[in-house]
Amino acid sequence: MLSRREALLYSGGAMLGASLAGAPARTAPAQPPGDTRYRPVVTPNGATLPYRLVDGVKVYHLIAEEVEHEFASGLKACCWGYNGRVHGPTIEAVEGDRVRVYVTNRLAAPTTVHWHGVVLPNGMDGVGGLNQAAIQPGETFRYEWTFRQNGTFMYHSHHDEMTQMAMGLMGLIVVHPRRPTGRRPDRDFAFMLSQWSIRPGTSRPNPNEMSDFNVLTFNGRCFPGTEPMVVKTGERVRIRLGNLSAMDHHPIHLHGHVFKTTETDGGAIPETAQWPETTVLVPTGATRTIEFTADNPGDWAFHCHMTHHVMNQMGHDAPNMIGVDPGPLNKHMASLLPRYMTMGAEGMGEMGRHLEMGHMAIPENSIPMVGADGPYDYITMGGMFTILKVRDALTGDEDPGWYELPEGTQARRAGAHDLQRDGIDAS
Repeated sequence: MLSRREALLYSGGAMLGASLAGAPARTAPAQPPGDTRYRPVVTPNGATLPYRLVDGVKVYHLIAEEVEHEFASGLKACCWGYNGRVHGPTIEAVEGDRVRVYVTNRLAAPTTVHWHGVVLPNGMDGVGGLNQAAIQPGETFRYEWTFRQNGTFMYHSHHDEMTQMAMGLMGLIVVHPRRPTGRRPDRDFAFMLSQWSIRPGTSRPNPNEMSDFNVLTFNGRCFPGTEPMVVKTGERVRIRLGNLSAMDHHPIHLHGHVFKTTETDGGAIPETAQWPETTVLVPTGATRTIEFTADNPGDWAFHCHMTHHVMNQMGHDAPNMIGVDPGPLNKHMASLLPRYMTMGAEGMGEMGRHLEMGHMAIPENSIPMVGADGPYDYITMGGMFTILKVRDALTGDEDPGWYELPEGTQARRAGAHDLQRDGIDAS
């Protein structure tokens, strides 16, 4: 166990007076100002759980409760989360820390918390019925252990998992090494990957879904509701990915950069076993950590490469209309339904724009196929999609807006001179 002096050194002294149950609007540092031992993690669209230091022990408080959660503008649902948010706030600590976590159950159902990937005493593992009695509504349980590892882990309900995880009861754990080696990252981001079944027009996730998930999220948000990652050119970037999706693995792809996978939830990968790649597969129930130098300025996509996972509330049972001429059908249907439009004849990419412009009615509280306006056209992406914004100069950590492309570096419409010069017949 750490001495009181060591614990004070590693603790978040600036947060000693914070409410254990409260969650800041944005991620808060979990270390004293000026301490350079580690870079506090940033959970985009999320927060870090505050703690108190009591006799050398870091004391946290999680409250399981019903939460009205917004996935993106236009889509809210009644979910289950921790401390007023979905997903729960990130628990941040240092290898060797003694931690005590109180869990209060304000749900209408029993619950527990499992510390996924953490090596701890058997009675603290949180499997309902096996390691402990379930936490009944209104009860508070205490968990306590010493972190023997460093890395990226997760926490989630381990009572009626199918229901409670599908409703949102999960969060991330980041444990920094006590004696770090190698180059410290300048930016350290963490993402929880998850999937939901929310039918258009409904207001609660369906925990009974087995395969047809239609809302895919980074930290409980889907594009265009995801915050970008903002970094300065030349900075070392670490991105931690945890996947507690019900059924799917996620190949997460980064544009414009090459990275190495440096850690799994089992520990650090020796440098000799790492290799360069641009897509990392994050299996269900696992974490992966990637690192790279942001040496290529611009606005770079970061997303799951399962194509249906970058669409919002995709209708998987929609008929295939690709190549169909809808002209005559639209004309006849207009006499019965004046605002009728046949969608999908040229693909689904423009559906979001049509919906946002009011050309087609949709159920309340839904965002089917919705993307967002980009600097040059409509971004026909949703779900597990966000943006890495790399800039030569930054003012703080705020979103710098869209990247201004240097002259001559953007794809453009080819002119007749171009085609003639290069012998291209585009007729």
